[in-house]
Amino acid sequence: MLWRARRQPDYRQRLHERFGLHPRRRDDAPLIWLHAVSVGETRAAQPLVRELLARYPGHRLLLTHMTPTGLDTGRELFGTLMQGDAPRVLQALLPWDYPFAMRRFLRAWRPALGVIMETELWPNLVAQARREGVPLALVSGRLSARSLRKGLRWASLMRPALAGLDVVLAQTDADAQRLAQLGRSDVPVVGNLKFDVAPMPEMEALGHAWRLGLLAREAGQRHRPTVLLASTRDGEEALLLDAWLEWRATEAGSARRDHAPAGSDRPGATSGLESGGGASPVPAEGMPWPPLLVIVPRHPQRFGDVARAIAARGLKLVRRSHWGERKPPSSDRDADVLLGDSMGEMFAYYAMADAAIIGGSLLPFGGQNLIEACAAGVPVVVGPHMFNFESATDQAIAEDAALRAPDAASALRTAVAIVADPVRRETMGERALAFAVRHRGATARTMGALTKLIDERLP
Repeated sequence: MLWRARRQPDYRQRLHERFGLHPRRRDDAPLIWLHAVSVGETRAAQPLVRELLARYPGHRLLLTHMTPTGLDTGRELFGTLMQGDAPRVLQALLPWDYPFAMRRFLRAWRPALGVIMETELWPNLVAQARREGVPLALVSGRLSARSLRKGLRWASLMRPALAGLDVVLAQTDADAQRLAQLGRSDVPVVGNLKFDVAPMPEMEALGHAWRLGLLAREAGQRHRPTVLLASTRDGEEALLLDAWLEWRATEAGSARRDHAPAGSDRPGATSGLESGGGASPVPAEGMPWPPLLVIVPRHPQRFGDVARAIAARGLKLVRRSHWGERKPPSSDRDADVLLGDSMGEMFAYYAMADAAIIGGSLLPFGGQNLIEACAAGVPVVVGPHMFNFESATDQAIAEDAALRAPDAASALRTAVAIVADPVRRETMGERALAFAVRHRGATARTMGALTKLIDERLP
């Protein structure tokens, strides 16, 4: 972490909190502490936080994170609840897992209960919480096969940590079975809290405004389609941009063979592109072509690097950050690539998208959350590396809500083929939304499991 702080200045912020140096809380209101490590976990916690605050109106809630982006996301989601002389929601960084730091943290905040999201299980955190008499619950717990292998290698630390938790709730049967291999067998399966996160209306409206300003054509014409690269990780943008340029060259060659100018609307037969062939997908009649490529990197510190990578390939780039509160200027309509260099607006990007490729899945990072795309009714394409979201991905594919591609080039070709066919795009989008809706309910089940523990502990 110290090495990371040297490379990324944001990690130097509030450095004292990393060592448990928090001011001692002066009020005596009972405090529920919820830990969400970063952006995804904080978003997933949103419905649970609101249910806890509604169920226990006399209590306050401390939200902790390990990353600066987690802090930013927490402020975006709960900022209005953090205001005033007696805010309902407080916020801090969780200390590094040293015994003295965790002890300071717990004694400063005096939580009556700790709720940990998904996978953040630190041995010293659990040990010190037990010494201080703070019960802990792990909710929406997940454990991939890769994480299980690591856990078994460190079983002398992980088994006592799991045993020290008062409640453990798993996302899936597979997660519960893996947790059992680490010695925790009493694990109810309650589902994935991420399914309960719905698109915010203001973000949907923002995305539709971008779509109208950036993609609209004359009255009666179709919008220019959009392929979104969502939450991309280091190295993936280069793969996708190179695949994009290769596809554009194929598209131009195909247009010349058909005796039509590049970029014109060309009716024709079906394409072999999705299955890896060299032919270009044929857009629906009247559809502006080629699509707009939208890239939203997972980490904000990489925005500049990605912008330079786009420009270096000779593509016309526009940046979301240059618009401010305005709609996109008409001069941006002929852009090749929109760089989504903003935080907290992922649902807006989904609202303007016709298909989404999920980042983190094209190289072995484990993938990112595909459930948000499904909840927005967007057709989903994933790469081969979704091991951190294995169950949700397998379910989505089984329910025809997502497609899996073997590599970046195939993923891009698949997404382009989807947006070229409005009927297919609509059908896949409907299936994606139905998949997201069908699996909701984890928040209610989680609250049911937590209520007994909370009511026993809190006045």
